[in-house]
Amino acid sequence: MSIRKGPPYADEIDKKTGNLVYEGHYVSKKYATDPKAVDQPLTTPNGTWTENGKFYRAATDYKSGLCKEPELIKVYEKIRDGVWCYKGYFNLVDAKTKSDGKRKVFKFYLQPIEKQFLRKAKIIEFPHTRLIPTHVKVEVWKRDKGRCVQCGSTKNLHYDHDIPFSRGGSSITAENVRLLCAKHNLEKSDKIMSIIPYIAISASTISHAGKL
Repeated sequence: MSIRKGPPYADEIDKKTGNLVYEGHYVSKKYATDPKAVDQPLTTPNGTWTENGKFYRAATDYKSGLCKEPELIKVYEKIRDGVWCYKGYFNLVDAKTKSDGKRKVFKFYLQPIEKQFLRKAKIIEFPHTRLIPTHVKVEVWKRDKGRCVQCGSTKNLHYDHDIPFSRGGSSITAENVRLLCAKHNLEKSDKIMSIIPYIAISASTISHAGKL
């Protein structure tokens, strides 16, 4: 997906819900001289499902109750030519067809969630305010020159909150976001996780004391 300036598809973030509204794919150039002038396809000429069709069926099955859980989608965002970044996991919760004034297009509604692997994998709702806006990612990439701020690596880069979101760090300004390579991002995560047992015990003790 991409919401940078001048993208080929009209993807967007719903500011009220934080849902990603992902536009479907055009018909193949094999079947249309101008793909943007014809309705986005649900099936191929052979009758098989297109990617639009697979998404649409998954969303409608969930809405109708045929599936108890929504389809889990892993999303990557293109922020500039040749640069893609991991956006996170989203639940595919709805699908609609809309007119853009010339033809019908698919709109898929993806709800941001967080997937945590502990003893058992669990999925919790992901606050949309934690998502780093595209313009912030572009600004950070330029400022950090596409390199890890700690070692200068250009491989396996992550957008990292300097002050963790869980501790009040902001996602909406570049000042609290930086580029880290996978190694240094994991090292930071390990340090943060190491103090969680202490925090949990302290919270439990305070809660217990309050009841006495």
